[in-house]
Amino acid sequence: MPKTGAQILLECLVREGVDALFGYPGGAIIDIYDQLPNYPLKHILVRHEQGAVHMADGYARASGKVGCALVTSGPGATNAVTGIANAYLDSIPLVVITGQVPTPLIGNDAFQEVDIVGITRPCTKHNFLVKDLESLPLIIRRAFHLARTGRPGPVLVDVPKDIQQKKMAFKFPSDKAVAMRSYNPTVQPNKQQLKKAVELLLGAKRPIIYAGGGIISSNAADPLAWLARTLQIPVTATLMGLGCFPGEDPLFLGMLGMHGTYAANMAITHSDVMLAVGARFDDRVTGKLATFAPHAKIVHVDIDPTSIRKNVRVDVPVVADCRLALEGLKEIVEARLTEKDWAGAHSPWLGQCKEWATLHPLTWKENGGIKPQYVVDAIYRLSKGQAIIATEVGQNQMWAAQFYKYNTPRTLLTSGGLGTMGFGLPAAIGAQIAFPDRLVVDVAGDGSIQMNIQELITAVCNKLPVKVVILNNGYLGMVRQWQELFYAKNYCGTCMDAQPDFVALARAYGAVGLRATTKDEVEPVLEEAFRTPNTVIVDVRVEREENVYPMIPAGASLTEMLLV
Repeated sequence: MPKTGAQILLECLVREGVDALFGYPGGAIIDIYDQLPNYPLKHILVRHEQGAVHMADGYARASGKVGCALVTSGPGATNAVTGIANAYLDSIPLVVITGQVPTPLIGNDAFQEVDIVGITRPCTKHNFLVKDLESLPLIIRRAFHLARTGRPGPVLVDVPKDIQQKKMAFKFPSDKAVAMRSYNPTVQPNKQQLKKAVELLLGAKRPIIYAGGGIISSNAADPLAWLARTLQIPVTATLMGLGCFPGEDPLFLGMLGMHGTYAANMAITHSDVMLAVGARFDDRVTGKLATFAPHAKIVHVDIDPTSIRKNVRVDVPVVADCRLALEGLKEIVEARLTEKDWAGAHSPWLGQCKEWATLHPLTWKENGGIKPQYVVDAIYRLSKGQAIIATEVGQNQMWAAQFYKYNTPRTLLTSGGLGTMGFGLPAAIGAQIAFPDRLVVDVAGDGSIQMNIQELITAVCNKLPVKVVILNNGYLGMVRQWQELFYAKNYCGTCMDAQPDFVALARAYGAVGLRATTKDEVEPVLEEAFRTPNTVIVDVRVEREENVYPMIPAGASLTEMLLV
């Protein structure tokens, strides 16, 4: 029996393993929505297209699957662009399907027409405009293949309305048909390069492993842990890499960079060999490039060859999948284990790292009010480190990175590269869809939460017990901190005194609203929130002008940290 383009598209999604679809209907995709009830796809009706893409993003980060969003043409598609760009910079696998005006009207300034392929070209891994029905099945297959392989990323498929309505006999493309001559990412590491890397690591006196989000996306946490523990090498992680190595492990130094720990930044600066895996030496990590790891020989493992030597010099480049590269390093090291007591060789270095950690630990000064760091620490203790944490962007994000210990991958969902306010709530919803029985907490700020607060009703309608903990300081906190430290306290545009009653707002949406105004109230309120089988907002009135420390000023070296 012939199938319509809409039916073919949905059939392809099912065969690609999609089980959840985050979307918002419109005229250009009404044919797809007309057929949607006939397919085993859980559709999550969002309240804004940016929310749809962030939910698909959070679902992908938490589950490791490809997230999928469905939006209409014109403003529906442009509303999705921020979410697409966010996923692109954090290398998150998404397939975003947009409706488009009928093929004959493309380029005629038709109602709700935009060139979404052109608009998203700089912020997608690839995008497609479906020009004929015959090509649709192969395009969908290739979209998922591109999204999940190599360096993951978002792929957009723009489907004109007439393509959705036309009919043809459907045949699902074979795996062989999916192959593209121009797309062949290198996944297997060069063994000679791995041998060079091992020689450097075994000869090092002050080695360090610098781990990024590539460890998580390639499921490489186990071989990373083996290598670090076997050779007794301390580990530091980027914001995107948190969870790739247990936060409670004695070898873990914490996050590095602008708001990283004193121990991590000092260890990077004084190391003599650095194994960088799945990270891209972002400016928030390196600080002043001229003084970054000045004594270290650098081994850089990444699946994206354009990331290597882009920002820093590299002595041993390894273009490969991170998991396969680390497994290759493990194989070589195992063959040499009897030659030396590697653990003993690094004892002085580990002692130095411990001394740095003891000298300036992550901490806060009590003054009677509610410290935001204390709230995050309480979330960690009460959840026993078992929660999935999403964050908004700003101070709340950094405190969540510093004071919650992530012991397993895919438990921190945060906007690293783009720094997108409004990401946390929809990302938490996406994670809760992937794991309905897990505790999912969005650590939010009173400014960022309002960017996509309309998605509260999405959580309530779907009976999702997402917990939103607002660290409410009445400011756009991170910008205010910069104004305090570098702009003579000119708090222009950052005061958020005019804000809704978040408890009443939660109740208006059908959620539960709770509030803590004293330190003694924090833990009982969080405990009540965590045991409530409903969407919950917890409004915590924290110290208004608390700052995130350590902090490295823009353009400064990693050793030039401002401390508590």
